[in-house]
Amino acid sequence: MRSRLVILALAGLCAGSLVDRSAAAGQAGLDLGRRCKEGSTYRLTSPTRAYYGVVKRSATAYSTPGYRLLARFGRLNVNRVPTVFGVLGAVVRRDCLPAWFRVQLPLRPNGVTGFVRAEEVTLESVETRIVVDLSDRQVTVYSGGREVLRTRATIGSPQTPTPTGRYYVNQRLRTIDASGPFGPGGIGISAFSPILTSWAQGGPVAIHGTNEPWLIGQASSNGCIRVENSVLRRMWSRAREGTPVIIRS
Repeated sequence: MRSRLVILALAGLCAGSLVDRSAAAGQAGLDLGRRCKEGSTYRLTSPTRAYYGVVKRSATAYSTPGYRLLARFGRLNVNRVPTVFGVLGAVVRRDCLPAWFRVQLPLRPNGVTGFVRAEEVTLESVETRIVVDLSDRQVTVYSGGREVLRTRATIGSPQTPTPTGRYYVNQRLRTIDASGPFGPGGIGISAFSPILTSWAQGGPVAIHGTNEPWLIGQASSNGCIRVENSVLRRMWSRAREGTPVIIRS
């Protein structure tokens, strides 16, 4: 059953412990000090560090804290891997600890954000970042602000373009057959094809391997970003969940 889920998930992707809030802040290096204003939202992202939240049991996302329900999420997503959100900011309590997190959501429309209660997620941090340059058909991985990997890639065709925007890695899935169309696996990001809305799981986008390496550098995919299998394996070890992904034209 697990193997079948992985195959279905990658087909769709290619539209082509928190003890308490204080502990969460400490684990991720989050320090807002004592100069905060209750109810204010403080930005958490920086060029060298990003935060993400792992759902503990369940989480509810709202347009504003506590109002206008957007979606409910379980501990595991449809592919039976942990549900994560990219964390952009924290709405603080009187004691300067987070009450809510402003998060990126793996939903349509692309780039949608919402608020989840801080107690519903475990806050973690990453120092990695992925930049996809569609004009150059290139993927670059940074760690701590330093470039650690750069590679050519296949991008979406003019008919099924790769969407631009700011996203995050929301799941990683391995394939059964590394010689198949997705190579050894896919790094799923919180973006969806703007065209292939009827594809499995709504047409989410991923960075994945390929069995057609001769197409690397072309605009010929269904929206996903393809890299050579050896590169995908290297990227996999660095681009863990929560890693910001910037796709620019």
